[in-house]
Amino acid sequence: MMRRTIYTLFLLFAATVASAQDINKIITKDYVDHLIKTLSSDEMQGRRTFTPGIDKAASFIESEFKQIGLKPLEGNSYRQTFYKYQLKPLSATVSIDGQAIDKDNILVLGNSAEQTAFDQSNSDGWIKLDPEKDFMNQYRSLMRAGKRQLVLVDVKFVSAFKNLKTAIANRTPTVDEKDLKNPKAPAMVMVLDKDTVAKEFKVELKNEVTKLPLFNVAGVIPGKSKAKELVIFSGHYDHMGIVKPKDGDSIMNGADDDASGTSAMIALAKYYKKLKNNERTLIFVAFTAEEIGGYGARYFSQQLNPDDVVAMFNIEMIGKDSKFGKNTAFITGYDKSDFGKILQKNLEGTEFTFHPDPYTSQNLFYRSDNATLAALGVPAHTISTDQIDIDKHYHQVSDEYSTLDVENILSTIRAIAKSAVSIVKGIDTPTRIPKLNP
Repeated sequence: MMRRTIYTLFLLFAATVASAQDINKIITKDYVDHLIKTLSSDEMQGRRTFTPGIDKAASFIESEFKQIGLKPLEGNSYRQTFYKYQLKPLSATVSIDGQAIDKDNILVLGNSAEQTAFDQSNSDGWIKLDPEKDFMNQYRSLMRAGKRQLVLVDVKFVSAFKNLKTAIANRTPTVDEKDLKNPKAPAMVMVLDKDTVAKEFKVELKNEVTKLPLFNVAGVIPGKSKAKELVIFSGHYDHMGIVKPKDGDSIMNGADDDASGTSAMIALAKYYKKLKNNERTLIFVAFTAEEIGGYGARYFSQQLNPDDVVAMFNIEMIGKDSKFGKNTAFITGYDKSDFGKILQKNLEGTEFTFHPDPYTSQNLFYRSDNATLAALGVPAHTISTDQIDIDKHYHQVSDEYSTLDVENILSTIRAIAKSAVSIVKGIDTPTRIPKLNP
């Protein structure tokens, strides 16, 4: 009996050692280096949404998925394509009591329609900002109200008005088709140096509209006995493109944000494809447009039944040691489900530990690509190591491969791979997250 017990323990030990060797052979430094260096190279031009650079990045991710042997999520293409509409103001005319307003004194805010026309009879009318109150506080309050309204601005606010107008001019609004065609779309039109409307006003706004494609890149490893149950691994592959030069560099390479997370997702796909032990269906997705509003994750989430999604591992910025030290990472929304506890249980006996998010005041849980599914009740969490309160490379041209700790990235990817196994195999099912606005 004793001999049999020792033999059984030996087999378990041997299996554990073999597994560790396998993971180190599959998720290698050379492989992860190849992924991150390619995604964060100058050739990708900072992977800004709607640019040739992000198209190159998508093609690279597609080629990796194909080599791994993933099936496309939809049809024959790894690209999950959807569309947004960019707006460029063409004209804005305003008249008050029959008098045309100079264009320099007009500021249009929140107009998402191709054409908009309103007056006192078919709008929320007009108001005047209180010259004794703060300009920006009043502006924010009006924007939240989402009305179609004419707003008169006292000449006292001329500096704030011009600063806001300059800031708005540098933005390119991006909207959905339903916003574009909405006959009751909100619009706020500010007019400087006008005190009142005696009888009537008229507003006419026109935008030039450009239809542009966006694409997530997604592949699948079909499950076996629990194929309808989905486990998602994700990272966003877009970044901020080319900006004004700083110290001679103008490319926002985004090595940590989020070439590191996207590379982790690809490496995990390679690992689980080799293992062939997933009872649940695994989806691996590189999201687009995280930096301009999370559009990719939102679209992806809308194509799924959230009740089918068992868990989501969103990976965001794992390129440096966390504040908890080496071989550690934190999980956003740790207290909202037992997702983190399951992962930590699977890491017993290893040197790696997961911790609750230490930056709860920054609301990271609802600021990343896990947010849409989390709001629908899915145990969707982001795993990160970034010390966001002191990270001097965050959203800077200096976020390059040379600033990364690749050993930290490797240990984090391998920890995720090991800790997710019981969820992938269908043994553990994390508790659901309370829905927002159920």
